[in-house]
Amino acid sequence: MKKRYIIIPLILLILGGGVYYVSRFKLENIQVAGCVLSSEEKVKQAIQDEAPLGNILLLWMKNKLSPIRDIPFVAKLDIEFVDQNTLAATVYEKSVAGCIEYMDSYVYFDRDGIVLESTSDQKEGVPTIDGLNIGYWILNEELPVSDKERFDQILTITQLVEKYGLKIDRISFTKEGEIILRHEHIDIELGDGSFLNNQMMNLGSILMGLKGKKGTLYMKDFESDTSTASFKEK
Repeated sequence: MKKRYIIIPLILLILGGGVYYVSRFKLENIQVAGCVLSSEEKVKQAIQDEAPLGNILLLWMKNKLSPIRDIPFVAKLDIEFVDQNTLAATVYEKSVAGCIEYMDSYVYFDRDGIVLESTSDQKEGVPTIDGLNIGYWILNEELPVSDKERFDQILTITQLVEKYGLKIDRISFTKEGEIILRHEHIDIELGDGSFLNNQMMNLGSILMGLKGKKGTLYMKDFESDTSTASFKEK
């Protein structure tokens, strides 16, 4: 009987000490790195919402079992301790190829045409696509476009834009189906897309020579490395 009287207080003491220790790890500061398209404030809010009792240790254990998800444009979130009241979160963003305007929002998709997010914000550095008609869309599924051939061409362009590190603001098409890209104040005419790979491979260096200018860059016949492009300034 005496042993029981000794053991019970000892257990309570250990539990109390454990609770006190855990309670010291109060989430007060969140450091976020890696946000380009994603919102640092939304990342912080998602972390705070997932923290049981606002506790860093409990959040860390919970995140190990069930990682934080469903943050716009975030593919993965790594969380590390800085100190007992501070967390460092590293954001790994989804690969966004382009977006289309749909009603009052922008629908973003990846290089395979899969819908990633929809938001009212137009993200800098993501080309807007003109000439695609959709009646609906479903998150994490391919955009249901009526012109599959044109959509495949758009995906090829966005993949080349990413591959060659180009800054393209808009991709559009003429009535004849010819491609026009927009880079700042320059319209780039590419023709029917027969020479896309070679055109895009050389486009970056050509645009560097036109920095700060306004006008139209003609590349319809740019089919090889020995080809030349012409520029008409406004």
